[in-house]
Amino acid sequence: MQFDIQALYTLHVLPSWREAFPNLVSYTRFVELMPWSLMLLCCFLHTRTGEITEISFIDSTPINVCHNCRAHAHKVFKGLVKWGKNSVGWHNGSKLHLIINDCGELLAFKLTPANVDDRKPVPDMTEDLVGKLFANRRYVSQKLFEELYKRGLELVTKSKKNMKNRLMKLIDKILLRKRAVIESVNDHLKNICQIEHSRHRSPFNFLVNLMAGLTAYTYLPKKPSIDIYPKDLPALPPAIF
Repeated sequence: MQFDIQALYTLHVLPSWREAFPNLVSYTRFVELMPWSLMLLCCFLHTRTGEITEISFIDSTPINVCHNCRAHAHKVFKGLVKWGKNSVGWHNGSKLHLIINDCGELLAFKLTPANVDDRKPVPDMTEDLVGKLFANRRYVSQKLFEELYKRGLELVTKSKKNMKNRLMKLIDKILLRKRAVIESVNDHLKNICQIEHSRHRSPFNFLVNLMAGLTAYTYLPKKPSIDIYPKDLPALPPAIF
């Protein structure tokens, strides 16, 4: 169920917040002014990123701009979005790429059309990262691995079925199994912070909604996280870390 911002503004903000905001505008004017907040939201969101803990997870999630059955008639994002395919099926819209730390805090994000390869934005998103970056099989690339390794970031992924088995540290295997934490973050973003809905009237309002949702996520009191430090794994020898 999507959050109704119109009902909140007209039924709660306008009647109850007049003392705090004496110059409140009508809801129609409020919607017209929303695009002007985009740049400030982007700047503020960059101040809300988490701490680099040397353990990071990367994933992407589709952001649909309309239902697939209405895509042929959709005009708002004409020329701005593409068709993409994931494990669920085809979707029309964009793709949000995220990097989080083991505490579930946002480290980097990027929005691309839905048909962009998941590996393409990784070098730009990981400029400041060090340590290990855990990803799924979609990120397997020897060239990408070597590029990141040269700057102190090790890309750790599962092997594809047609690849030879390779040795991997036990802690890396454990953390790969914990990679689902970033999928929980995607679920929080969509179902709690509501970064996705299919009734946008302009691309700017779509971006404002996305930035506001990401910012709201950084304020959640409890984020999906994992506890992987040696003190919690007393049975494992220090060498595996």
